Amino acid sequence: MFDHVTLGVSDFQKARGFYNRVMPALGLPLLWENSTMLTYGAGNEVFGLQLDGASPRRGTHVAFRARDRESVNLFHSEALAAGGIDAGAPGIRPEYHESYYAAFINDPDGNRIEAVFHDTKK
Repeated sequence: MFDHVTLGVSDFQKARGFYNRVMPALGLPLLWENSTMLTYGAGNEVFGLQLDGASPRRGTHVAFRARDRESVNLFHSEALAAGGIDAGAPGIRPEYHESYYAAFINDPDGNRIEAVFHDTKK
């Protein structure tokens, strides 16, 4: 069901120090990082932390696994029809990887939700 979950942080270095100790205790090592993101996990399930600019993200980010590109497209159109706010139309996100097909929505409470299909057939 879930591809990944991301929480916002207000102090990136403090969060890094904390989670670099806590997550390995659960068998979830640091998989990758950049200047604003940390990702921990095992296999295809990951947990992330992100700093957006100088302030923490509002709400939680949850990415749901989709069956195919059509499901991602349907998720996006249905979410908009139900009152969601577009936060990224369906498409390839090469900044994550070359087959990452996703769409992003802010729900009525401001939570960030995503549908993602890891399209390996390209």
